[in-house]
Amino acid sequence: MRRRSTITRLALAGVFLVTVAASALWHQGALFASEDGYLFNDSHFHLTNYIQKGLTIRDYLAIMGNKVGRSALFGIPLQQTWAYENSGDYAPTYYLQSDAPLYYYSFTDAVIAEAYLSLAPKERQRFDPMITGFNPADMYAVDHIRRVMELFPGVFTGIGEFSIHKEFVSAKVAGNGASLSNPALDRIMDFAAETGLLVLVHCDIDTPFDNEEIEPIYLKQMKALLMRHPNTTIIWAHTGLGRVVRPTTAQATATPIRNKNHLELVEELLQDPALHNLYFDISWDEVAKYAVASPDVEKRTAALFNRYPDRFLFGTDVVAPRDQAADLRVFQMWKPVFDRLTPETSQAIRKKNYEHLFDAARVRVRAWEKANL
Repeated sequence: MRRRSTITRLALAGVFLVTVAASALWHQGALFASEDGYLFNDSHFHLTNYIQKGLTIRDYLAIMGNKVGRSALFGIPLQQTWAYENSGDYAPTYYLQSDAPLYYYSFTDAVIAEAYLSLAPKERQRFDPMITGFNPADMYAVDHIRRVMELFPGVFTGIGEFSIHKEFVSAKVAGNGASLSNPALDRIMDFAAETGLLVLVHCDIDTPFDNEEIEPIYLKQMKALLMRHPNTTIIWAHTGLGRVVRPTTAQATATPIRNKNHLELVEELLQDPALHNLYFDISWDEVAKYAVASPDVEKRTAALFNRYPDRFLFGTDVVAPRDQAADLRVFQMWKPVFDRLTPETSQAIRKKNYEHLFDAARVRVRAWEKANL
């Protein structure tokens, strides 16, 4: 009996030590690493910034290391103007650092393609380059996308991230503003359906400092766009949220018009069988900040993910990170939510959904190129 009691105590001590070790290994990613050893695939990554500077692709490959398996790869389609009359000798690198306009920078696609092609074939398998250097308000945008595919066959998997309505950005873009109802956008979506290009679009669900008593301004238009293009696979970046385009909470007014919070609005879209082509990425630290705002929000967010495990993709939305710690920061922010997910849902959001969508796009785009270029 005494020996059996000793064995029992040792066994319990072992369980305790394993539990402590498992908790400590979160930061090394041991709990989330599956058979391939990676923490996640990144559906939303910018190699360059708003003045077209950033990392070399080999720098990024080193940062990915054994933590990030695969990554979408794109720059930023907008260039921040350095207007001396506005900021003098100060050279802005971000759109919030100047009142000067932004303009479309199409050369970004060539930069991304050349970076990708500089890699060995095995290294290329970890990346999915995206075309971004077009104006979605321009009826000629499709011509640019096709031209890029002709110049760089076998390179691109999708288009995006490009923006339609984006707080503090849309108003700064020179020329006519993009719109969800613009026929130019319909032409882009039709071409994506034809070619198999995956679409990653940023569109705020509402205007900044929105009125919580009315339906989000762009929700109805976004639904209409999705329904007009059922054969186009569309990832809605950041679930439609922004820095100040925030998720709504429960309303309590005398005559409420909007009676759903953001999670409920997202679920309503996912429940609609006509919107089977819609997916969401949960990239950006601003989105993570909302999701972990309280234990209740964490619980409700995780419950939504567990109900729809195949409709969300993890992404960082990091712009040219300085090191691996910076690249992993958004992932670490999601820990309280990820801890509440089933193992299957966690794997799907962090890796499998990326593989499903991007692999399918690769196959379709390569087939279209073979038949048409």
